[in-house]
Amino acid sequence: MSIEAELREEFDRWERREIAVIGVLPYVLLAVSTVVALLQPVWGESVPVAAVLGLAFLTTCWLAWFDVAGARGRPSPRLTGLYYAGLALLAGGLTAIAPWYGIFAFVGYVHAFLFLRGAWRYVGVTVTAMIAAVSYVGGVAAIDGNGWWEWAALFLVTSVLAASFFHFAELGYRRNDQQKRALAELHEANVRLEAALEENAGLHAQLLVQAREAGVQEERQRMAREIHDTLAQSLAGILTQLQAAEQTTGDPSTLRRHMTNAMNLARDSLTEARRTVHAVGPELLADARLADAIHDVTRRWSEANGVDVMLTTTGDPRPMHADVEVTLLRAAQEALANVAKHARAGRVGLTLSYMEDLVTLDVRDDGVGFDPEVRRVGGADGGFGLAGMRQRVQRLAGRLDIESEPGGGTALSASVPAIPAGCGS
Repeated sequence: MSIEAELREEFDRWERREIAVIGVLPYVLLAVSTVVALLQPVWGESVPVAAVLGLAFLTTCWLAWFDVAGARGRPSPRLTGLYYAGLALLAGGLTAIAPWYGIFAFVGYVHAFLFLRGAWRYVGVTVTAMIAAVSYVGGVAAIDGNGWWEWAALFLVTSVLAASFFHFAELGYRRNDQQKRALAELHEANVRLEAALEENAGLHAQLLVQAREAGVQEERQRMAREIHDTLAQSLAGILTQLQAAEQTTGDPSTLRRHMTNAMNLARDSLTEARRTVHAVGPELLADARLADAIHDVTRRWSEANGVDVMLTTTGDPRPMHADVEVTLLRAAQEALANVAKHARAGRVGLTLSYMEDLVTLDVRDDGVGFDPEVRRVGGADGGFGLAGMRQRVQRLAGRLDIESEPGGGTALSASVPAIPAGCGS
């Protein structure tokens, strides 16, 4: 059981006991006072029995009426004021005819605290102290001559003591109410916390599912990009070399050159396929810098396609993060593959620029060009090449720009942040 639950149970237990005691206290005190008053003749004192029994019965009915009326809901100030006035009159009448009813008059203090509010509580205390002082001096008959001073002194002392007790009791009840409100607020906070924890657990589960789905989707896209940038391009190159070899069967040296190119492409394709499956970076970058790797790519491409290629490097060449180098290398391969498939170009120029915050690869050709706004349909890659290149660049918060027009050649620019090697690894 939590501390909060234990405190709440303790408060509830004391409250139940308090209600039970307060409920039976008036009847117990009235019964005790009546028994003591009726026994007075035994000690030689006369008591008006009929008056005592009549007023005691009337007081019992008055108490019972208020118990029933108050049980229907929270008593109104008018109802409690009426009840307390009647109780004071009955207690005063009983004490006047039998001083021992001062025992019962003590109920006036308790009910003044419970049912009166504000200054009216202290009015009830004053009235009850007056009745109790009559009991202390031995009845109304004893208040004559110097008896008035005795009654007044007892009344004053009783009033001060009762008012002081009321003050401290009120402070205690206020603290009790504050503790109850604090417990209620704590309970509400715990309920809200439990609800928030349940909601967070649901969100956490949802995020795990989304992260898993995103991871699967990212891996699919990675595999698609790698397959396109390696296997698809290599197979297309092999097919081109075999078609060229088929057309040069009468020239053994040319045939041998095309077959050698095809075998080299197949060998490189197999190596890249294995590295792709194991999520390893391109072999070209394993032992070389980015500029050297792109130079090797352009040299092979130029030999295979018979197109002049020039690579220019500007800025301060320096090792970059693996993702940066892979992205730009794949961009160079994709751009050259597109030139071979679509551009019918005679010259291609590549510029690798190292700047302070960016690394940029520009690829320009003098081919037939195309309309970048028109999506290519039915191509060998289904239009995935440029889309995959754009995904790679944007994944590094980079930018891919393409400028082209029919008959005017094509210019492609891929810019990515210059993330140094070793950063974030």
